[in-house]
Amino acid sequence: MSAARPDFENLDVYKLAENLANEILYLVKEWDYFTKDTIGKQLVRSADSICVNIAEGRGRYNDADNKRFVKIARGSLYETISWLRLAYRRQLITSEQVARFKPIVDELTPKLSAYLKSIGHRK
Repeated sequence: MSAARPDFENLDVYKLAENLANEILYLVKEWDYFTKDTIGKQLVRSADSICVNIAEGRGRYNDADNKRFVKIARGSLYETISWLRLAYRRQLITSEQVARFKPIVDELTPKLSAYLKSIGHRK
């Protein structure tokens, strides 16, 4: 008997978070060693944390645990936004690169909050 595929992969909020994490990784891979080792690692970890916490919460057996992990994901999203702001202010990313991230972040932020509110209200 094979196990069913995890359903978090079907969530729009997860897909957005995964897209953001991958875009950030591609960007950071181009930085010099010092920048990767300082801000780069922190930025990648915080972005990765968004989607992995959504997935982990979805795998929990009760709504309280799921909500707790989604709140952690939201905190990681805010951390990621802060790192992106610092990277821009330090001229590590360009306005054109910001334009690639901004629509994802602008869509992900309210969707993550809506997802959190929906937990426990599913049919």
